[in-house]
Amino acid sequence: MNTRRSPGRWATGACCLFFAILTVAALTGQLPWPIIWLYAATSLVTFVTYRIDKSAACQGSRRTPESTLHLLALMGGWPGAWIAQQHLRHKSAKISFQLVFRATVLLNCGALGLLSTPAGTLRSMLAIV
Repeated sequence: MNTRRSPGRWATGACCLFFAILTVAALTGQLPWPIIWLYAATSLVTFVTYRIDKSAACQGSRRTPESTLHLLALMGGWPGAWIAQQHLRHKSAKISFQLVFRATVLLNCGALGLLSTPAGTLRSMLAIV
């Protein structure tokens, strides 16, 4: 019996917790519902992009630029990126990539937190759109 926990399971659990927190925030009126759908859609696109890049890496084909992967994570796709890194074992061991990836997660979560405060502008920005 393998008693060691899979890092992929931990990443998936942490991302599910993140989405649960977003859902509670939406249910209590602290966050607009479209934000959850934006995170989910961007995460799905990001996961698929990682999968395509992993396949290209294995076949020696043209790769997705790391800057594209980081931009997708910064735009809210970091949960999908994190799950892809662990489950696909792609870009998870490259230290320089991981440092930038973690910075994108912090920036994204910080921006979400800031824009979600009563003094933030998330509601007013969405009201304009």
